Amino acid sequence: ADGVRESAARAAGELKKLGIKTVMLTGDGESAAKSVARRLGIDEVAHSLTPNQKYEYILGLKARGEYVAFVGDGINDAPALAASDASFAMGGGTDIAANSADFVLTGNNPEKVAFGIKLSRRSKRIIKENLFWAFIYNTIGIPLAAGVFISVLGWQLNPMFAAAAMSLSSFSVVTNAPVSYTHLTLPTNSRV
Repeated sequence: ADGVRESAARAAGELKKLGIKTVMLTGDGESAAKSVARRLGIDEVAHSLTPNQKYEYILGLKARGEYVAFVGDGINDAPALAASDASFAMGGGTDIAANSADFVLTGNNPEKVAFGIKLSRRSKRIIKENLFWAFIYNTIGIPLAAGVFISVLGWQLNPMFAAAAMSLSSFSVVTNAPVSYTHLTLPTNSRV
């Protein structure tokens, strides 16, 4: 019969926008669980679960090839948090939940889960971009500096140009990251 927080509804909506299927695992009874899931737009609900049943549910999802991120805050969530591919403990939760999770979110705002996922996806994209450009640079620059192209194309690399190119490569990698995060905003009432 607890009220549903506005932040929970926004969090579920943000996860859906990210293409993430939402599942609620709860120890609460069927009617309460289904009512909350319906109000939040949760895709799937499993109710009346013990901590071990939550753990088994997570293992079942993983066995089907699902990548599972779990959010919890209590002692009863610790086994499921530990079994998940990625796990988030709410900052206001129990110490055992925090110790079992990969990430501990400050405060009790579930919107930070979607923010963390967006940040992670963006970071992964930037890493791939930087690795791609470093690979291209090294694929061309190292053979050029070693004189491989002298006999074939007559190309050779002036040491001054090589130093400038290396600096430019490092500069582009460093400047790629901060500019790329400007579109991400923290959830309402959040602090880093």
